Amino acid sequence: MNHFSIQKQLLARSDRFGLKIASYMSEGAQALPHDVSERLRAARAQAVSKRKIAANDSHVALANGVGSSTLILGSRLGFGWLSRVGLVFPLVALVIGVMAINSIQSERRAQELAEVDAALLTDDLPPAAFTDPGFVQCLKNDR
Repeated sequence: MNHFSIQKQLLARSDRFGLKIASYMSEGAQALPHDVSERLRAARAQAVSKRKIAANDSHVALANGVGSSTLILGSRLGFGWLSRVGLVFPLVALVIGVMAINSIQSERRAQELAEVDAALLTDDLPPAAFTDPGFVQCLKNDR
């Protein structure tokens, strides 16, 4: 089944449902006072007019949806290079942003490592003491 036949079936079902609801409402409307029934009639007419407008809008939206793939790939309507630039620009911005974040993070990591190295080298103990198993055991026993 193609998309158009499915949409026609859905519209037919919704129309049948609307007719069924309208018949139930019409049966109950006979017992209502005249002024209430007139207000209901006006509201029903307004709803039907909006339904017709919405049905026409859905056909326009469907036609626009079918043509949207041609707008992306360079269309017959004259949006060729401008639409391509519009699609590529966010991608370029994303790549530049990721590269900037990577650069900032690697710089911070290098700065942290430099601070640790500076703390080790300026300490009273030589760096070899931190790798000595006896010194590590001594530190654990002092705590």
